[in-house]
Order: sequence, then structure tokens, then C-alpha cells
Amino acid sequence: MSKSLTADPPPSAPPPGQRPRRQPQPPSGGAGWNWGNVLTYVIGALLILAGVISGVVAYRMVHDHDTFQRSLSRTLPIYVPPPEAVFDKDRIYLLVMGIDFNYDSKGMPYSKGARSDTIMVAGLDFPTRSVKLISVLRDTEAIVNGHDTKINEAYADGGEKLADQVVGDFLGLPPHPDGSYFDRYVVINTNGLKEFVDAIGGIDVPVTETMDYDDNWGNLHIHFKPGMIHMNGYQAQAYTRFRHDACSDPCRTKRQQQVIRIVVTKLKAQKFNDFVHLGQLMGVINKNVMTNLTFDEEKSLAWSFKDANPADLNHMDTIGYVDTKQTAYAGEVLIPDAAQKTKLVSELLGPYGNVTRPPASALASVKPSTVHLVIENGSGIAGLAGAASTKLTKLGYVVDSVQNADTFGYDTTQIRPSSKVPFVGDRVRADLGVDSATVAPATDATPGPRSVVTVIVGRDFSGATAKAMPAASVAPAHT
Repeated sequence: MSKSLTADPPPSAPPPGQRPRRQPQPPSGGAGWNWGNVLTYVIGALLILAGVISGVVAYRMVHDHDTFQRSLSRTLPIYVPPPEAVFDKDRIYLLVMGIDFNYDSKGMPYSKGARSDTIMVAGLDFPTRSVKLISVLRDTEAIVNGHDTKINEAYADGGEKLADQVVGDFLGLPPHPDGSYFDRYVVINTNGLKEFVDAIGGIDVPVTETMDYDDNWGNLHIHFKPGMIHMNGYQAQAYTRFRHDACSDPCRTKRQQQVIRIVVTKLKAQKFNDFVHLGQLMGVINKNVMTNLTFDEEKSLAWSFKDANPADLNHMDTIGYVDTKQTAYAGEVLIPDAAQKTKLVSELLGPYGNVTRPPASALASVKPSTVHLVIENGSGIAGLAGAASTKLTKLGYVVDSVQNADTFGYDTTQIRPSSKVPFVGDRVRADLGVDSATVAPATDATPGPRSVVTVIVGRDFSGATAKAMPAASVAPAHT
């Protein structure tokens, strides 16, 4: 990713023998400079601006039947940089842990030494605006400080730093140069989910079994019957903590994933994902969150993923186990399914694709003759970009140029629209015939019917085309 800095040019030097021209000095506030008049003009301008904004907000409230907050957020858009720019990469991996409070003899909560009740690893892919989640059962066998024990002990013994090392090593993730495995961590205490669910007015959860359990020491009281139940924050929290059934921890993990899906769906359906609500909800949950995400990073992620389809956020899996065993240090632990773990981690690190695709009628509304393409070879395979150009030209697209990409390391073809014409990127993907290709969100709104789309041809295109153009059709690929 190239970055540039535009600066004003330095002042030109005076001709030889000529003294430098004296620059005019700003007024000193003395005679002739009436600050009262200036202040009057400034206040007047601000009042006029406020009046214009108020008028636009009022019009939108009446004409569009919007609330005041939504009308205000639409009238005063706040620039939020995309996460690609904030993190300087196209994807990040988060370690997400939920910790439970311990309670003393007087029933007062404390979190020191608390184990991670929930362990999840999230891959956030920015070009596709999709997420993959892997849950790790808290009783899974792992080596922590030289002991054969449960993986959730890592956080209790060494906080997020040791948890990063243990979970990352357990999954076999590639380490960063500093030795860490994850880009960021998020630790949520038990009240985080409770207050978040209350903030959005509760959630409707389909309960499939009778749940009756009381634990005064753990402040856990669960009494549910089968059926659709509207849960407040405490009930949703209790529902995700329950594990006293035949399935135990694996089913508890599934319930946690189920509640995440329900929350995301409600956020989308009831318009809790505008800028005003996002700020409020982030404030609620951050009271119970420890993270090394900065506020700007949080804001960028929340704003970027607010329009993502829930179906693209629902890729959730749990690493299962094949057996149990007794350990001297931690009692019974779960022996993970090594083959399944390898498969899930490979999918987590591999290409991401959107789950939902627009209907054929929507794609048909895009006319190839109005779409201008810049095709770049990112595969390192000579002639592949030329083959893509030939294929799309025959279908009526206008190819402006064929060139090499910034690198030949693209395994997955990327389609990057630079105009917000609906479904233009999806139409190009469909005609290109590479189902694994990712479509990035539009970068800006180009006026008029002309659409510009950049296609970076990855190695996956070689399997989708029967014949490549000669190497001379594209600049040599230096692989």
C-alpha cells in the first residue's frame, strides 16, 4: 500500500542581489482591527449554518419519517477511515475471551485469577466484510506454563499475554515478528453481554430444552421451558452460561454462538447500526471490556461492518474433541480433534468469500457496456490477466488497461469497484466465472452511469479458464 504526503511548495528564492520580500504581518489587534465586528460576523455565520442544518434535519424528519438522531447523523456525516487504512492490512485476527467473575464469601464479585469462560478466535476480512469465528472449548487440553492442563487456565495464570501465546500455539497460527499470534485481544467480563442485550431491548431466543439450575455462589439462576422466550440481559447471560445438560460445554458454546447471531440480526433489523447507536452501544460494552483496540480502531470496525449481511457474519465453528483423559494438574481434560482443528484453522487463514449473493434479476440490471475495467495480474502467471481481459471484452465490458498488480502474491481474485452502482462488482464476478473471487465495498461514488472496476486476477482464475493468452499480452510476471 503506497502512501503519499502532499505539502505546499517551499517559497521561491529571490533573484541574486535582491533582498527577500518581506511577508505581510498579521494584524496585531491594534487600531484599525475591530475584533467586535469580526466576532459578530463569525457568530452570524455560525447561526446561519445552524439554521441551515436545523432546516435540513427538520425536512428529513418530516419527509423521510426519520428520528431526530438519524436525521442529524445523515445531515452531519462523520468521516470514519476504513479499517484497511487504520490497520494497514486487509485482515486481522482477534482473540476474544469472556471471563466470569469469582465471588467471595459475602457474594461480592472479583475478577482476579478468573479463568476464560469463553474462548473465541475471530478473523475479520475487510475486502469481503465477512467474519469467521472458531470457538475453543474451555476444558480443551493444552500446555500452560509447562503443565498439562485446561486451556482456560492460560488467562488466569498470565492474562491476555499468556492466553495469546497458549491459544495461538495450540491453533498453530503463524506468529508475528514480536512473538505474538493475534493482532488484537478483547476480554469481556460477565456483565458485558448482559448490559449490551439490555441496551438493545432484549432478544428473542428459541429455547429447545428445559433448563433449571441454581448456583448461589456463581450468581447463576436459570429457569427456562422450551419455546420462544424474550430474554433480558441477565437471562441471556444465564442462557449462555448454562452447561448442565447431557451435551455440557459443547452445547453451551453453541448457545453462545446462537446468541451472537440473534444479536447481530436484531442490530440489523431494528436499525441499531447507525452512527449514533454504534457510539452508544460501544460505550455500554466498553464498560465491561479490556482490549488493546484503540477507540479509532473500534469505531472503524463498527462502522465498516455495520452494513455487512448477517449471513456473512455467521461462519462459526467449534473445535470438538475425540476423547477425555485425567491429568494430575487439572483433572479431566478434553483431547481435541486434531484433524478438525487443522481444517478449521486452514479455513480461518484462507480466502474469505461472501455467503450471500444478489439475485440474477439484480445482476441483469448492470450493463457491461457501461463498466470500465482495469485488469491487473496479481497471480504471477503470465497471460492470466490477458485471458481475463479477453473474456470480459467479449461480454461487452470496456477494458481500459491490462497491467501488473502491486504484487504477484494474490491467491484469490479481488474485484474492487470505485463507484457505488449497485451490484456492479457482483456482476463482474459472475461474468468472470471465479466463484471464490471477493468483491470489496465501493471506494467512492463516481457520478453518472460510468462505472470503474479494478480486477486483480489471482491464482484461482487459472483453474476457471481453459486457455491463457500469450505472455506478451501482459507485462512479464516476475515470480
